[in-house]
Amino acid sequence: MIDRSHKGEQAPDIRFDAPGGKHARIADAAGKPVLVNLWATWCGPCIGELPTLDRLAGTMRVMAIAQDLDGAKVAPFLRAHKAARLVPYVDPQTSLSIAFQASLPTSILYDARGKEVWRVTGALDWTSAEARKLLSEAA
Repeated sequence: MIDRSHKGEQAPDIRFDAPGGKHARIADAAGKPVLVNLWATWCGPCIGELPTLDRLAGTMRVMAIAQDLDGAKVAPFLRAHKAARLVPYVDPQTSLSIAFQASLPTSILYDARGKEVWRVTGALDWTSAEARKLLSEAA
């Protein structure tokens, strides 16, 4: 189910871990649409949608942010699941899940200005016609 009740809101200014000991924020993607996906290595539906998220990452910016307490296992997990295009972002304090009051997986689409377009809870086939239509709303 698509939730548009937060349309136009800015992303929360929450820092999460990026590769190489760096930090990132959703706002770092400003200038281009971005799909933020909150997931975890222990979440079955999250794992199920990883292949289509990885394919989507070949055509648009995707920030798949693991909500795992042990961030060290995220990069090897993505490699093992052949998700080569997804950057192993980790939010070990689950701050984003708390801010969004999210169940996993939750995906939030932001437009190029960094404004929320919609969010969806639950797994989705990100290569489907339905997903392409929804993603086009950020253009």
